[in-house]
Amino acid sequence: MSAQGTPNAAGRTAGVSQGTTATPKGAWTVTFLLFLFMVVNFADKIVVGLAGVPIMTDLKLQPEQFGLLGSSFFFLFSISAIVVGFIVNKVATRYVLLTLAVIWALAQFPMVGTVSFTTLLVCRIVLGAGEGPAFSVAAHAIYKWFPDEKRTLPTAILSQGSAFGVILAVPALNWVIVNHSWHYAFGALGVVGLIWVCAWLALGKEGPLEDTQALAVNEPKIPYLQLLTSRTFLGCVIATFGAYWALSLGLTWFTPFIVKGLGFSQSQAGFISILPWVFGATVVILTGWISQVMMARGYTTRVSRGVLGSVPLIIGGLILAMMPQVAGASLQIALLVVGSGLCGAIYVVCPPMLGEFTPASQRGAVIAIYGALYTLSGIIAPMVMGTVIQRAGSMLDGYMTGFTINAVVMVGSGLVGLLLLWPNTEKARLTRGTAATASLKSAVSPT
Repeated sequence: MSAQGTPNAAGRTAGVSQGTTATPKGAWTVTFLLFLFMVVNFADKIVVGLAGVPIMTDLKLQPEQFGLLGSSFFFLFSISAIVVGFIVNKVATRYVLLTLAVIWALAQFPMVGTVSFTTLLVCRIVLGAGEGPAFSVAAHAIYKWFPDEKRTLPTAILSQGSAFGVILAVPALNWVIVNHSWHYAFGALGVVGLIWVCAWLALGKEGPLEDTQALAVNEPKIPYLQLLTSRTFLGCVIATFGAYWALSLGLTWFTPFIVKGLGFSQSQAGFISILPWVFGATVVILTGWISQVMMARGYTTRVSRGVLGSVPLIIGGLILAMMPQVAGASLQIALLVVGSGLCGAIYVVCPPMLGEFTPASQRGAVIAIYGALYTLSGIIAPMVMGTVIQRAGSMLDGYMTGFTINAVVMVGSGLVGLLLLWPNTEKARLTRGTAATASLKSAVSPT
């Protein structure tokens, strides 16, 4: 935080500003590489949704089966995120990131040839296991290069990898799908993944601001139970759960909705599919910049992170709820783009909030567990949408019901986030609790 003291009525903090740590040389190079890491990550995610109609046609899949395919990506996603989160507490993030990227690339190549639904399902499960820890490990790696008061903007840039992964990949992959085959789109992603591996081998480095192994010995720890039951941790999980519900639907069902629900061609759908991510990218960058400016001006992180991330989620859900009430494909697309795009704000603010009160030697695991829990909505949302579509009176009615469910989830999760996100008071409370426990143990232990 940029300042400490007593919050005033405006949400600012009175006090004397603390000195800031200089950003080491090479920090922005690593940030850019990890931005590209997330670009590849989300290009890998979007390809099934982008090729959804050809895949359903070739493999003769029903909506429920395609929903299962979309959800399968997340079957091992959370488990892998937690396991790797504890690993990066002790192993250099440089090598963990390298291993993850190799898994992504290799998981794509089996789809180049003729595949069955089972093969595609298994490869997506493996890919999800490799991609589950991606954002949390990348954020942990970046935080070794930036002090707390400078982390929001690099976190926003890292988050932008998701948007740009879609913005850059969709036109290229859709061209391959339309002019060649959806099989080759997967192969292209495998090649791109290997190129990133080579770049990381040449330029990727470990951040100099924190030695996690040394901190594990010297830094006071807070019990994981206290960290994971703190109100800010729970608020981050619940708020981001709602945002990720929208994101996972966008990854799996947005393009099929444009083609089968609204009647656009595959070529047209490729360009339309970019729109939510362009808008979302703008939201994320603005959130990161506004948050950092607010902190520099003395606002508490309750306001500059917690409120700033939760309110757009609520507004986005209310906008999304209007979709079934309007007529015309253009207006429905506009509401979907704006409503789902506003979710991006919460991804920018939650990792830095968790980093505020989590000891650095435990941060990798806590951020990973956070990611593992909120991405559970990625298992639920695509299957819910598939079931609703298959059982609806018409395909368009099914989509509208699915997006209404999404709106309810977003508004509810945003309200919970607004209630629970108080990172500026969390560290003091957790530290007092740990100190009191330590004093009690010292008092009752035999001399």
